[in-house]
Amino acid sequence: MLLSELTWQAVDQLDRDTPVIIPVAALEQHGLHMPVFTDSMLLDAIISQAHPSFKDDALLLPLTWLGNSHHHLDFPGTVSAEPRLWIDMLLGLVDNFISHGFRRLVVLNGHGGNDVPGRQAMFEVRQRYRERQDLLLLFATYWNLVETPRGSIADLEQHEMGHACEWETSMILHLRPDLVKQHKDVDAVPQGDSFQPAQRAWIMPDRSQAGHIGLPAKASAQKGKALLDLFSEGVGTLIQRVTRWDGQSWEG
Repeated sequence: MLLSELTWQAVDQLDRDTPVIIPVAALEQHGLHMPVFTDSMLLDAIISQAHPSFKDDALLLPLTWLGNSHHHLDFPGTVSAEPRLWIDMLLGLVDNFISHGFRRLVVLNGHGGNDVPGRQAMFEVRQRYRERQDLLLLFATYWNLVETPRGSIADLEQHEMGHACEWETSMILHLRPDLVKQHKDVDAVPQGDSFQPAQRAWIMPDRSQAGHIGLPAKASAQKGKALLDLFSEGVGTLIQRVTRWDGQSWEG
């Protein structure tokens, strides 16, 4: 069910165990060859493809394109909310639906920079309602909902999601090839393992002057379709699990 197409009376008639899906992404630079709306375009496409599997069982909000992208601000065209502001925005969105009685909230994310503040927002919501035992509060990034695609997609070379990389470039090549600029000429920028297992704070120029990380030259529309299929299946499976949750147990 699309929230944007319902009246408030129709929303009020919904079972409060109906999962509420809040998609969040970004508007930020994606290297020399990709559009700034990449993350939002990809998440929207994945949700659209997955939607038939849960369209009668979940309430889907319009996508929030404003993300936390401060690590990309050296590149014009990036639009970013301050981290604390973004946390409070997401916290408020979730809280709106809790105040209306909904108990199963899923924030579905399409941008890596939203991961840390998104988890923080959901942590803070849980503390606000710590006396409640009937809430299910989830933050999920779509590419983490499946086993690594490299084992199931032919010729895929990257082991993990990068930025304007083989994976993202392939998906945009499938969806909107007219928006991809000479990706075959873009040099590889390896992920690297800087100081792992410690986590290093970084901004994009620390890692890439062009603004990408990964292997965009290896991208293809065929790989992109396979990735979109796989990620859409992962999203659909998650929402079905949320729908089946018994309302009490830790397991889902």
